[in-house]
Amino acid sequence: MEGIIGGGGGGHPVPRTVDEVFSDYKGRRAGLIKALTTDVEKFYQLCHPDKENLCLYGYPNETWEVNLPVEEVPPELPEPALGINFARDGMQEKDWLALVAVHSDSWLLAVAFYFGARFGFGKNERKRLFQMINDLPTIFELATGNAKQLKDQPTAHNNGSNSKYKSSGKAKGVKMSAPPKEEDDSGEEEEDDDDEQGATCGACGDNYGTDEFWICCDMCEKWFHGKCVKITPAKAEHIKQYKCPGCSMKRPRV
Repeated sequence: MEGIIGGGGGGHPVPRTVDEVFSDYKGRRAGLIKALTTDVEKFYQLCHPDKENLCLYGYPNETWEVNLPVEEVPPELPEPALGINFARDGMQEKDWLALVAVHSDSWLLAVAFYFGARFGFGKNERKRLFQMINDLPTIFELATGNAKQLKDQPTAHNNGSNSKYKSSGKAKGVKMSAPPKEEDDSGEEEEDDDDEQGATCGACGDNYGTDEFWICCDMCEKWFHGKCVKITPAKAEHIKQYKCPGCSMKRPRV
């Protein structure tokens, strides 16, 4: 149907502007991140090598699906990597997941710029779209724990536990602690506020917000929205050492 694309349990409006394409990109990206992090065990089981060629799809409503490729030729949208399940048992799990993550990043870019080409985005629109996408960590970086940390991440705030988080002291309006001012002869103190505003969540990639609760993983020292990792301020009070979903899945070295 013109103006509607399928998948993810129903049709979705076709994005036609830069902001709409970026919103579509973020939704699909969030679904793929779930598949490769919080839902990784389910994803792994669905990708059995004995099955036919399988693809990993992400949808604008932040869901994901492992399925056969579409039969339509040419396809409605660029297709993700085909046959991801065949390599599953021939590689170490972390290497296989990293490979799927790389292909997922490539597919997301292909879909976004397909829409850009289809609706005649000009040079400035394409540049703006890429800059918006490039401001987010890649799926590969998040799935492998290689997301680059900012120079000044928020520091620990200890309220009787080892977990790093900041509460406003009220029932509402929980905030992340601000980075400390470091005395520096280079005169870069004034840039701290800008660095704080640039902090991103290790799960969704969204920027720091002063009205949201954040928690830091004691293993990888990445910061997360409490809502993204299902941790409330009350629950955080009782956590002695917080491990994010990615670190919780890592197997101890023998």
